[in-house]
Amino acid sequence: MHWVDADDVAREVVEPGTPALAAIAKHFGKDILTDGGALDRASLRQIVFEQPEQRAWLESLLHPIIREELTRQLHPLDYALPYVLLVSPLLLETDQHQLVERVLVVDVPVDVQIERTMARDTNSREQIERIIAAQMPRDQRLAQADAIIDNSQPSDRVLAEVCALHEAFIVDFG
Repeated sequence: MHWVDADDVAREVVEPGTPALAAIAKHFGKDILTDGGALDRASLRQIVFEQPEQRAWLESLLHPIIREELTRQLHPLDYALPYVLLVSPLLLETDQHQLVERVLVVDVPVDVQIERTMARDTNSREQIERIIAAQMPRDQRLAQADAIIDNSQPSDRVLAEVCALHEAFIVDFG
């Protein structure tokens, strides 16, 4: 199975030494970098989710760069399986949906999403709510899905749904 994770790509394109990181540091100042020269993602997140115009600037810089890298990684020369997954939290909010043939939404209720994010990250509830508010509303996202996996179920049920969908994709794209 081959997949490309847009979050991983978003991190790769702002690694130290990249043109994108240099542009971000020029725009936001050197304080947006850690002592080691990496992007201080928490500080940047704080700025862009409190100042929509800064988020717009950042997205206008990064989204084209991320899309280009996603396109490159989605088409490996030696890949022989019938499909590739693009894992992207902003698939429908960006033009990344144009890179896929089907949209699968892994869904949980918003309160579960907030709880899980708070358990995983060090962001405050308010910060997480601002991030969610900047995304497409859940009902709109679900309406655009070709398939939905309910990730609030027990893990054995989720696994069964994933396996069934994988089998269907092999038939459809094989």
